[in-house]
Amino acid sequence: MTEFTGVRQPAFDAMAGKHAEAARRLEELARALHGELRSAGLDTSPAVRLRELAGRVTTQAEDLRRRQKLVHELQRQQVTFGRSTPAGSFLEAPDGLDAAQGLLDGTLAGRAAGKAADGDAKALAELEKYTSRTGDAEFVKAFLGTLGAQGVTRLPGSLAAHLREARSHGDSDRVALLSAAGGRALRLLSTALANGTDPRSPAYRGDAFLKDLAHQGRAQHRAGDTTYSGYQAQALIWRAHDGKTPYSEEFMEVVGRDVIAYEHEQRKDAWAATKDPLGRVFKADQIPIMDLAGSLGLGTLLRPGTHAGAPGTQGRSSLVDDLFHAARSSREASHALLAHTPAGWKESVLDYLLTTRWGASRYLDDYAPFNDLLVTATAGQDATSKRLAAELTKILADEVRGAFGRSADGNLEIKNRDRFDRYTPLSYPLARAISANIDELSRLLLNHATFGKAAAKDMSYALALATSHDAGFESLMRAQTEHMRAALDAVPPVGLDASNAARLGFTKADVKRFDMDGDGRVSKDDVMTFLEDRTSVEARPFSHIVEIRRQVLIAQGLDDKKADESLKNMVGNALGLLPMPGARQVGELATGAFGELISTGYDKLAGAAYDEIARQTAQRISHGRYLDTSSRMLADNRLAVDRLAEQMLATAMLNKGMLDDLSLDQQPFAQGTPPTLKPFVEMTPQEYSKFLEWTRRAGGSNALFNEFRKTFRTTSDVNDYLGLEVPSSSEGGR
Repeated sequence: MTEFTGVRQPAFDAMAGKHAEAARRLEELARALHGELRSAGLDTSPAVRLRELAGRVTTQAEDLRRRQKLVHELQRQQVTFGRSTPAGSFLEAPDGLDAAQGLLDGTLAGRAAGKAADGDAKALAELEKYTSRTGDAEFVKAFLGTLGAQGVTRLPGSLAAHLREARSHGDSDRVALLSAAGGRALRLLSTALANGTDPRSPAYRGDAFLKDLAHQGRAQHRAGDTTYSGYQAQALIWRAHDGKTPYSEEFMEVVGRDVIAYEHEQRKDAWAATKDPLGRVFKADQIPIMDLAGSLGLGTLLRPGTHAGAPGTQGRSSLVDDLFHAARSSREASHALLAHTPAGWKESVLDYLLTTRWGASRYLDDYAPFNDLLVTATAGQDATSKRLAAELTKILADEVRGAFGRSADGNLEIKNRDRFDRYTPLSYPLARAISANIDELSRLLLNHATFGKAAAKDMSYALALATSHDAGFESLMRAQTEHMRAALDAVPPVGLDASNAARLGFTKADVKRFDMDGDGRVSKDDVMTFLEDRTSVEARPFSHIVEIRRQVLIAQGLDDKKADESLKNMVGNALGLLPMPGARQVGELATGAFGELISTGYDKLAGAAYDEIARQTAQRISHGRYLDTSSRMLADNRLAVDRLAEQMLATAMLNKGMLDDLSLDQQPFAQGTPPTLKPFVEMTPQEYSKFLEWTRRAGGSNALFNEFRKTFRTTSDVNDYLGLEVPSSSEGGR
């Protein structure tokens, strides 16, 4: 809360003047004293101290002058008002200069916004002076305080009405002015509103302001001959949000949830009519409540900057879609909106949006705001994100299940194209949600567990939708790659015993568990046993994802015998050769091969979610050339995953010290005397191929690879869960 001091203006002016005069006289005295002392050959330090005092008084005088100027301006603009007391007339002024400046500027900006709402073009232009002030708490409080919730609602409503009027009169110059300046004003207002409605911000306007926003949102407003609901106007503010100052969870709890309920109340009967027999015959649309720009046919004219698109395009938005746009920049805000069941409802907001309201989202054919919101809400590692991801998986699995069936040849077939197409816009956010929880896929397949209410069969139908999206399939494959890498990293190194367990990140209990022959030391045979076990386990999720992707391509009549470019790039960049972030580098060869990579900070990703590690790993592996040129000859996704697995198994053997005692003499991928393994980024493609060949032949990775390939090419899980009868020749691969 800003502290105020009461000042009597004449006395304050006199004090400022006397300070300035004292500073001037002290400076003159210091100069004179310095001259006298120096002429007499005496110590001049008293003059120096006097000059320092003069400097301090000068600084104080300058501060008082700035305050004096602000006090005069505050009074002239009637930002603060005088108060009479028995001791005289006082003027209230903030103690801090910044606070006073914020109070002044925020008040003037609020007044300019009010005038702009009345159609004053100069006032609208005046607002642009304050675009950089939205991070100033005092400015935001004064700005929103001057406008109030009604003024916040009125400005976008008036801008839209005036813009429509200018268009109807063919005034292109005014349309251009209102569109550009109006968009910038809405962005200023959006950032200020995000700040002013966040209880964690010093700019917070209080709970009453939030409730008043909701009250004004439900109220009817008028600008000229245009009548609109307050939420239709406020939605233009949300759509102008740039994501840098996120809206708070409290904003979504009070305003956001009410917007969802408001549209539901207003459209409930009309939407129900679209589902009755007559509505189905005439294929009636489920029409959402448009924001004010959409209802007035303004397209994207009031969207600032990169949100604008081509002037006048028909980029319509509903007020709920605009809310999604504002909520997507904050996980807390997205959770507050989606992880909630309103009083009297039998379904959560997420369920409602995916089922009851989904037709309204399809009506506008703009899925970006909702998809972005879903990714924000479900891709985290916290409990709420996981719960929403599980709910998303189960709901969409239930919705698309009826779209699929079994064709005459036993493969997957799309029996209901309309039902499949209805939910394909959600395939990417679904893929991201599953990717963020890729460990759940293993639990479902291996342990018959559940992910929320989703069982393995539900997950299989969800994957049929998720893998239909190219980028979604890539996300899933990268996440599972990291999952396998982490599983292989959990295998003990050769030579682990009680004496070095703590240093290598293991416990004595681990030593006992991993020491199969009971001699107190983990041997190569022990390590190989656990590598084989992990390899087989990790092959099953890979098999599930790739086979379902293959079946979806078959069902869509596409070529399933061609490797996805994303997988070819992953193989070509030798993605599988990277160690897991935080991996315990034990082998001598591994230290040399990965030392530079670890030193660049890759290791700091340890503990991140598998999909996040995959995203950042992808940024690190691009060397501008293919290391594994075999990727150019890959015929399908199975062969691509085979090669990825081979890379990862070679990395695991390297990390675990399985290759340390093998001779590097005369090997083209070695360097120096005695020979050491070259860093992979320095190998040529030919040297890299020789390294993998050496690993298979001398290191024994061939047995591991065969174990992976055998499990990976067994697709009975997919047959069982999707009700297919894939011929054995298809299961065998190529």
